[in-house]
Amino acid sequence: MKTSLNFKDADGFYEQLLDAHAGLSPQQSELLNARLILLLANQVGDAQVLRECVEAAARLPEPPAE
Repeated sequence: MKTSLNFKDADGFYEQLLDAHAGLSPQQSELLNARLILLLANQVGDAQVLRECVEAAARLPEPPAE
């Protein structure tokens, strides 16, 4: 599993992701995220790497409450 920055234009991707969510309801936004996760997982294609990514994401602390 790669944990260091591994793609160019991370800010551009983040902006594209935010734009894709613009105007969506919370439910539509969740569905977009689910579809994107499945598409990206298919691109990775390695079950062990995906398992490591899920485990790493689950360990991340939750953001502070506002």
